[in-house]
Amino acid sequence: MRELRETRRGARRRPPRSRFPNPLREGLRLERVPDPSAFVLFGATGDLAHRKVLPALYQLWRSNLLPQEFTVLAVARRPYSDATFRDEVRSALERFARVQPLDATAWAAFAGRICYQQLDFSDDAGYDALGERLDALDRERGTQGNRLYYLATQPSQVTEVVRQLGRVGLDHEVHGAGWRRVIVEKPFGRDLESATRLNREVGKVFRESQVYRIDHYLGKETVRNLLVFRFGNGIFEPIWNRRYVDHVQITVAESIGVESRGAFYEETGAIRDILQNHLLQLLTLVAMEPPAAFEANSLRDEKVKVLRAVTRFSPEDVRRLIVRGQYGPGWVDAQPVAGYREEPEVDPLSETETYVAARLAVDDWRWGGVPFYLRTGKRLPKRATEIAVQFKEVPHRLFRDSSSEPDPNLLAMRIQPDEGILLRFAAKVPGLGLDVRSVNMDFTYGSTFVVGSPDAYETLILDALLGDASLFTRADEVEEAWGIVTPIIEAWAAMGAPDFPNYAAGSWGPEAADDLPARDGRRWRRI
Repeated sequence: MRELRETRRGARRRPPRSRFPNPLREGLRLERVPDPSAFVLFGATGDLAHRKVLPALYQLWRSNLLPQEFTVLAVARRPYSDATFRDEVRSALERFARVQPLDATAWAAFAGRICYQQLDFSDDAGYDALGERLDALDRERGTQGNRLYYLATQPSQVTEVVRQLGRVGLDHEVHGAGWRRVIVEKPFGRDLESATRLNREVGKVFRESQVYRIDHYLGKETVRNLLVFRFGNGIFEPIWNRRYVDHVQITVAESIGVESRGAFYEETGAIRDILQNHLLQLLTLVAMEPPAAFEANSLRDEKVKVLRAVTRFSPEDVRRLIVRGQYGPGWVDAQPVAGYREEPEVDPLSETETYVAARLAVDDWRWGGVPFYLRTGKRLPKRATEIAVQFKEVPHRLFRDSSSEPDPNLLAMRIQPDEGILLRFAAKVPGLGLDVRSVNMDFTYGSTFVVGSPDAYETLILDALLGDASLFTRADEVEEAWGIVTPIIEAWAAMGAPDFPNYAAGSWGPEAADDLPARDGRRWRRI
């Protein structure tokens, strides 16, 4: 028995001997393997589980980043057996796994660690049976009572699942009985009041240190690299302030429509789906002060300070500084596409916005007077997410005789799809004259690093298993973000919607969005 305990402790300290190539481990910041654990996936038969969560778990297993004593317990309402659910997982992986084709040996080992538990989320007896099943898996598979609950459920079901977990004691961390953590998907609430209420309900069962609110944008490689870019280099941080920066633009553009999520999008719209979380999270990473340490609370403390410094909107501010739109019929990628109101499960008279542009101000010493322009929309010309830091013009134009005027310096960080960083500066054109033009230094991950980037869900699930909450949002952070967005939603409700649709699919949004930076003598960057 003593030798067995020593063997298990050794397995936790180092990864198992690999029979598969492991490109993810090159340059990985986390070298230790998580503790033995059970990954309890609620909503395991849903779209999110099949497209993202299960493929991420398979890839982590294939890359030897999970312990040998690891089990996936899938929980959903459908009457599957372990075997039939494994067949469904294999079909999902053949469609959505990042690395194809599936590795037969890795799949066989991973499949043997998948179990299924049928459960109606409102059934008390079902949670009693779930607790007994987890206890049995602890004994059979050596998962040592460590459990990560992933709630890939409808937002309306989160409170009930959390309450039931607390009722049967599946949240308890008794000394020596293992850790318990829960991952909650966005959207976390619909406004400030509902987010505060949800935080309170979750907090009745789990401590804040056990709660991991996931925003997959924070797991993207370029988003994480933004912290390294800012705080790991000595040449940018001294000019990362209002003295040198003219303005910042953050764009999250999608060429797709609502696809099969019409009913969901009718309840959320662009402001809840993207602005409240993705865009504001990117803003905090750009505007935050250097943290005292690279650990969860220090990072999140600085992000919260940024959100608190964002000037809140009055109804008049909403009219001047926020633009909303809804796409009509048009062309994307040379194909005709329907307008939003013609999409399945969408109200033919819908007033839901599919586009939002906003001018925000971060009222602190570093950024006072620097506008932040944020925009997001569906059915735009291309899929692109980018942060552009536009620097001020030089104070004196020395090269007046040049045949062209170079643009001011610009730093653009592409988050998707072609991850990389672009720096624009002025240079002399070769020749006898003095012709000065703008040139670009363009770094791309794909051409610089031979290894592939992990999917955002791989990064975030691994971090949660390791107990690293750096890339997850905290309760006060969620509430501060809703504190910015809720006055906009309330002002829109009071003033009524514009004459929708007001931009054609395949365009860059409504004309009023162009006026937003134009009033300040600026323009949106062409992506």
